[in-house]
Amino acid sequence: QWKFVESGGGLVQPGGSLRLSCSASGFTLERFSIGWFRQAPGKEHERVSCISNSDGTTDYVEHVKGRFTISRDNAENTVFLQMNDLKPEDTAVYYCAVEGLYHCSGYAQSSWGQGTQVTVSP
Repeated sequence: QWKFVESGGGLVQPGGSLRLSCSASGFTLERFSIGWFRQAPGKEHERVSCISNSDGTTDYVEHVKGRFTISRDNAENTVFLQMNDLKPEDTAVYYCAVEGLYHCSGYAQSSWGQGTQVTVSP
């Protein structure tokens, strides 16, 4: 019932930018804290960012701070991840997921969608 559709990924050169979108079907994203996660081949899921539904505060993993920005458009029921100054190590499949009802927990509380591929290469 909780279905996510991630989009906006693609192939970009180092230093480039992408804007990822997370759209939801069957529920309202505004009611939840939503996180972005990523997974590269052979690696575990990494929590990248989260935006809280309680006060709108945001959280980022240390090595993306200053480069990534998470935001909401509640009217469109969408959460975005603006990624600037992309690096090869950012290459991964990116997913969004519910983290909590009021706070960002650091863990996905919902199942993964299909994700969107981000490839950073010269």
